[in-house]
Amino acid sequence: MNELLRQIEKAKDHLIIVEGKKDKFALQKFGFSKIFVIHETGKSLGEKIEQIFKIAGKDKVCILTDFDKKGKQLYFLLKSKLLEAGVKLDNTLRGFLLKEKISHIEGLSSYFKDGKRNSKKKKH
Repeated sequence: MNELLRQIEKAKDHLIIVEGKKDKFALQKFGFSKIFVIHETGKSLGEKIEQIFKIAGKDKVCILTDFDKKGKQLYFLLKSKLLEAGVKLDNTLRGFLLKEKISHIEGLSSYFKDGKRNSKKKKH
């Protein structure tokens, strides 16, 4: 769990792309400030990619869509479009979330609550 917290800290410098508002709120609890909600605006995907490119600048971008079918499809679509646009991606945090079996970004804080509760039980 400590390694996941380290990766969260590292990713705070990146522009984070999430699916919805609940994901954004979950990440804000961890101190993320550069968050782009992909489903928030009524713009085309092309327009959203342009926005991401402008917002990110030289910063790296991390795509944190959920690991369900729709989230994975969106991830691969965004990944290919962003790479085509020349955006630098860093999906290290995404890999750690997958490794820890956190399938929905909005569930991140409950993961740490459960983890802390479990680690306290182990110490007794």
